[in-house]
Amino acid sequence: MTVHLVGAGPGDPGLITVRGLELVRTADVLVYDRLVSDELVAEARGDAILVPRDAHEQEEINALLVALARQGYEVVRLKGGDPFVFGRGGEEALALVDAGIEFEVVPGVSSLAAVPAAAGIPVTHRGVSAQVTIVSGHSADGEELDYEALARAGGTLVVFMGLRRLAAIAAGLIAHGRDAHTPVAVVAAATTPREQVVTAPLHAIAEAAAGLQSPALVVVGDVVGLRERLRRPALVA
Repeated sequence: MTVHLVGAGPGDPGLITVRGLELVRTADVLVYDRLVSDELVAEARGDAILVPRDAHEQEEINALLVALARQGYEVVRLKGGDPFVFGRGGEEALALVDAGIEFEVVPGVSSLAAVPAAAGIPVTHRGVSAQVTIVSGHSADGEELDYEALARAGGTLVVFMGLRRLAAIAAGLIAHGRDAHTPVAVVAAATTPREQVVTAPLHAIAEAAAGLQSPALVVVGDVVGLRERLRRPALVA
């Protein structure tokens, strides 16, 4: 039997790949993340076993995937975004390799580009930004971000899981040389009806985004300035 590590995309259930949706609809067991939409979970077979990820630690999930496959189930591990972009898909894949379990990785539309795009922000743009740096706002081992390297990198900085530490991240970047007036956007619940976007200079972004809730992505760089021209027009009732 095979374990399929499937990316569900950034939020909108319509952004899963055709291959990913096919696997969700045919799986014996669906192990899904909290951020996966209810609409996608509802696509599972009526007799499929549904396992929410939140009730388990990562090591338990690794062991569960192995155990389910050994029992003869076709398993879909449905993850928000892309399994290999801050999705811990690599850890799950290695556990399957070590156990001799066959697996398939089905890439998802990553929040890296999809979330800024939904807000009208291209992460690269000719004459504005020719490079992108991505980083997690927190690490499992508690290590501090390398603000000196991040401030020096230039181009566009995309921060995953950075909302709770936004004030510290902004202060660290400014302290190590990033212009305090660099445009920043925080995009919450992107590609869903609850999407919210807040923009402000780096020195003021933490205060401006104080009311937002996770999940949220932080985009730092001059490309944020393109949002006023590229964002989707408001729908008229």
